[in-house]
Amino acid sequence: MQKLTGIVLAAVGAFAISGIALNRGEPINALWILTAAICLYTIGYRFYAAWITARVLSTDATRATPAERLDNGRDFVPTPRWVVFGHHFAAIAGPGPLIGPTLAAQFGYLPGTLWILIGSVLGGCVQDMVILFLSTRRNGRSLGKMARDELGPVGGFAALFGTLAIMIILIAVLGLVVVNAMKHSPWATSTVFATIPIAMLVGFYMRGIRPGRVLEASAIGIALLLLAVVGGGWVDHQPVLRAWFDHDGPALAWFVMGYGFCAAILPVWMLLAPRDYLSTFLKLGTVVLLAIAIFVMQPELKMPALTRFIDGTGPIFSGKLFPFVFITIACGAISGFHALISSGTTPKLIRTEADVRLVGYGSMMLESFVAIMAMIAATLLDPGVYFAINSPLAALGGTPDAAVATLSAWGFPVTTGQMQALANEVGEATLFARTGGAPSLAVGMASIFSSVFGARLLAVWYHFAIMFEAVFILTTLDAGTRVGRFMVQDALGQFWEPLGRTSSYPSVILASALVVTAWGYFLYVGVIDPFGGINILWPLFGIANQMLAGIALAIATAIFLKTGRARYCWVTAAPLAWLGVVTSTAAWQKLFSVDPKIGFLSGAADIADKLAAGALAADKAAVAGKLMINLKIDAALTAFFLLVLWVVILDMLRIAWRAYRGQPLAPAAEAPYQRTQYAGAANA
Repeated sequence: MQKLTGIVLAAVGAFAISGIALNRGEPINALWILTAAICLYTIGYRFYAAWITARVLSTDATRATPAERLDNGRDFVPTPRWVVFGHHFAAIAGPGPLIGPTLAAQFGYLPGTLWILIGSVLGGCVQDMVILFLSTRRNGRSLGKMARDELGPVGGFAALFGTLAIMIILIAVLGLVVVNAMKHSPWATSTVFATIPIAMLVGFYMRGIRPGRVLEASAIGIALLLLAVVGGGWVDHQPVLRAWFDHDGPALAWFVMGYGFCAAILPVWMLLAPRDYLSTFLKLGTVVLLAIAIFVMQPELKMPALTRFIDGTGPIFSGKLFPFVFITIACGAISGFHALISSGTTPKLIRTEADVRLVGYGSMMLESFVAIMAMIAATLLDPGVYFAINSPLAALGGTPDAAVATLSAWGFPVTTGQMQALANEVGEATLFARTGGAPSLAVGMASIFSSVFGARLLAVWYHFAIMFEAVFILTTLDAGTRVGRFMVQDALGQFWEPLGRTSSYPSVILASALVVTAWGYFLYVGVIDPFGGINILWPLFGIANQMLAGIALAIATAIFLKTGRARYCWVTAAPLAWLGVVTSTAAWQKLFSVDPKIGFLSGAADIADKLAAGALAADKAAVAGKLMINLKIDAALTAFFLLVLWVVILDMLRIAWRAYRGQPLAPAAEAPYQRTQYAGAANA
């Protein structure tokens, strides 16, 4: 029966994927993509993931996990599987599955869709599950600590500092997406601002006012979140209140930095934990609602399978289909950031190794499904509207009139009247040049929801989608800042022990300030960039994130070699090889391309030439010096990330060579077996 089910799913999935890939002349229905996704995810989870856990990992439900053996009621806590699943999904689900596919739609719906499906099943889900298992077998050790233990001091040192640097870039991009979503949008800004006191109220309610009343706190929090969305519309129509929440990019960047700092230093129960908790309900609920709406609506995609911009001349970001579609999609297919969570909090909570497949593979599978729906939402828009929202005006002629003329000449007709009418319907002053992906995704989601649940509520659905994206992102931003603070404290503690004490408030404040200053600098760089920032930061984020995934897969491959699993190394080595090629190619192009729209160094030189010739407008000339410095810093970071990746890969290859030659290898740092004391765990 299982084989028959697999054959049926494979046949239906293959038919759906072939329909997606081969259809060229007529618009394609979104149900083709959803059908292909559901079939492929089911096959991946039911068969491929099950085979890996049984044959490659050899999970053992009778083995006590670190949550049981090291239970301290604070960090190591045995937790029910669905609670762990919810925690892990909330922690890994950031902007990547929402923004990456939205931006990658510039190439058409086909390339991004195929990579999301194939990359997640064979790469991203496997990475999350394998790293979670390996960390669980090693007392919940972090990725950097596993690198030091399994690779050696050189690879471990490179992995540790590379991880911290990559996290800085990641958080900066998170902040940029939030800023671009709220910029000059009082409705969105007031709604996002309201989520902070709501989360704190829920935190105090569950801890002090009504301890243990989780359902009551949940109901209050969700009701207040929905009220904040509706209240934002009222604020937007009050001239005095509107002015309070109408801010430009730099002002909002300072707000995001201040929020990140407060989230890092306040007790976790006060802001971070309740925000994570509320966001889990919001994320899962919205994902389910969006899927239902797509099934009911059965919409046709308006974006072609492939656009003219696969040649690298796209207005949203520059770069050819290969390698930049893979870099842009990022977390929707595979994410190195997930490895930090899979070797961070989650292995300290998991109660039995039998839950590794659900938590590791299953949660990434759900995030990939979010990415698929984001791709659908983006490609449902008229292509002209999509490009008008996501492209900086500087790339389309400098004015709205010039922008619509340029897009129409490219074969994507749109008018200023059409854009203004859409802006009025969603309650915005304008939708031109709302770069970053978040606003266009919100328009796409709102169009789906309003078509099914109420056509007159387009503005409410739009701002609900903006709040959904912001909550999605701020959850990762505040958690990332806090994790970054821990990493900085660990590093500072090597020089002076008191600075490494997490209980020391001066140390907490100093480390938090250093982390926020670091990512705040890159956030400010993106905000003042006349091209919207996404052209500079998102490729750097994508490269760094994919390189971190490569580091995680290299560590996993090395452990397989050291633990007698050499014949199964291809499970992690195959996606590692692909990521090595993709990220190295992308990094090389960002460093040495002569096209100033792609290369960091050529971009800095182009700005210098135009500044010297007096060819820059006054506003661009005012920030030209900063942009040149920032592009050079981006180039240095890209080179550093590339060096870190290959140091780790070469260290892994050193182990592989020794294993091939039959030379002795250092023993794996796996904790000794101890039988679980949970009565039902052995039968899980």
